[in-house]
Amino acid sequence: MNPDQAENHYDVIIVGAGAAGLMCAATAGYRGRRVLVLDHANKPGKKILMSGGGRCNFTNLNSTPANFLSDNPRFCISALKRYTPQDFLELVDRHGIEHEEKAAGQLFCKDSAKDMLNLLLTECDWAGAEVRMKTSVDAVSETDRGYRLKTSSGGLSCDSLVIASGGLSVPTMGASGFGYDIARQFGLTLLPTRAGLVPFTLQPQLKDRLAPISGVSCPVDVHCGKAHFLEPMLVTHRGLSGPSMLQISSYWTPGDALSVDLLPGCKTREDLYALRKQKPQSTLAQYLMQHLPNRFAQAFTDINEWTGPLQSYKNSDLDAVCDTLSRWQIKPSGTEGYRTAEVTLGGVNTRQLSSRTMAVLEQPSLYFIGEVVDVTGHLGGHNFQWAWASGVAAGNDA
Repeated sequence: MNPDQAENHYDVIIVGAGAAGLMCAATAGYRGRRVLVLDHANKPGKKILMSGGGRCNFTNLNSTPANFLSDNPRFCISALKRYTPQDFLELVDRHGIEHEEKAAGQLFCKDSAKDMLNLLLTECDWAGAEVRMKTSVDAVSETDRGYRLKTSSGGLSCDSLVIASGGLSVPTMGASGFGYDIARQFGLTLLPTRAGLVPFTLQPQLKDRLAPISGVSCPVDVHCGKAHFLEPMLVTHRGLSGPSMLQISSYWTPGDALSVDLLPGCKTREDLYALRKQKPQSTLAQYLMQHLPNRFAQAFTDINEWTGPLQSYKNSDLDAVCDTLSRWQIKPSGTEGYRTAEVTLGGVNTRQLSSRTMAVLEQPSLYFIGEVVDVTGHLGGHNFQWAWASGVAAGNDA
């Protein structure tokens, strides 16, 4: 190998300067590996900066394998056990980043997501890992020693290649199908991809009726199949969003109905029977306003044409009202798709990867980590924890 070739040869090349890629780079760099991170975007970590409303929900203290969806649900156990939320929190504390717990277990940067990106870039710098932006990978080929990459900045070669290029969600942040193309090139199978943690769109009639209360949020218990989430729902001008809807979207497939309990924890039937007896002139809208935002309560009674005082409702009428409130049936017209999805479901079939190292079983110098593989977390910091854990797993082996 001549000097020019040696200069362009790396022990490890990582494609993707997101959370998983940068974590992997620092981990491999600290092992003394010569590491290069490539990304076609102009800046690293764009999705990190936009996550958590600009505050980055960087992990969840309660993260377990049960918080992840995969066709091979046991695959994520090894990496998540070997690099835990507490491990990452110790790194955050070492960098002196102030953080706060919002919902149970969900940790956010107190100031800005920039703190998290700076942590990763600093770790790469300390570990001697090079990060090269504005560099697209046009072709990858296998060599006797590893891989050769044809890039927009010239030819490169490496012993180990790590694909950390993410999924298809938020294309404005530079998302592409690159990782899936590489997987196919090397004979891996892909599980069907679709948008996850994404708002729903509604049929025109319901959308129009809810449009006046866009921006209103209320806690609900939403069900789809065997999955359910007790979290806030947000009405938007396009449909339904908020944590409950984003969570359940990962379990929804076109044609499925959602069943929404608008008054979780309430003894609605007993309440209405008692209220009819004590205050017969009360209305359903007045009752709902005790439990739901006023605008939502009024809109929902209008949609269902619940008019008149409670004394005009027979037992069977009140029973029907209760059924509607506890099992409001919605058939979404679809989702907002990858444009606003936080994650991509599906991807590289994990049955072809080592759960310990993230390497391809039949090609142990090729690795897939992060969102490109078929492991998708719930909302609330779990996907970042998968990025850290899978990045460390590959970085310790590559």
